[in-house]
Amino acid sequence: MAARVGLTTERLVRAGADLADEVGFDQVTVSALARQFDVKVASLYSHLKNSQDLKTKIALLALEELADRVAAALAGRAGKDALTAFANVYRDYAREHPGRYAAAQLRLDPETAASAGGRHAQMTRAILRGYDLTEPDQTHAVRLLGSVFHGYISLEAAGGFSHTAVDTQETWSWILDRLDALLRNWSAP
Repeated sequence: MAARVGLTTERLVRAGADLADEVGFDQVTVSALARQFDVKVASLYSHLKNSQDLKTKIALLALEELADRVAAALAGRAGKDALTAFANVYRDYAREHPGRYAAAQLRLDPETAASAGGRHAQMTRAILRGYDLTEPDQTHAVRLLGSVFHGYISLEAAGGFSHTAVDTQETWSWILDRLDALLRNWSAP
């Protein structure tokens, strides 16, 4: 039956990612995917082990898509321009693909995380080279940027800033300006 509808692992993962964007990453299961393709759940088990395997594959897809976008945005940029491009890609991706963005936050086993997260860490560290940070400050800065970006994006998506008249884009720009200033003056007394 699965061959008749042209199911492949890649097609299922992309459909699962689309479903995550529509209904939320937590709602994605092999059963939901089977309903979408009008096939029996058992038909999908030749491509996916279980719902956790599907979610892991969606997370890997999201991390790859995000890394590709970041790499393209960073080309030829340094300093604040690179920092802003990096941050904007994450924010835009989260807005365009809320389920995929949630998937990119999935806790992965160390081996899978190393393969998937490696590009993101390298690009973040590449941005920080423009600020001349050494270890352990560079690691602290990577964590700071990740926390600020993810925290802001998550709060904004949840409507956490809708109670004030100040535009969220204005705040986002303000945060990026302050992060740039902090990174440029990191070791200042």
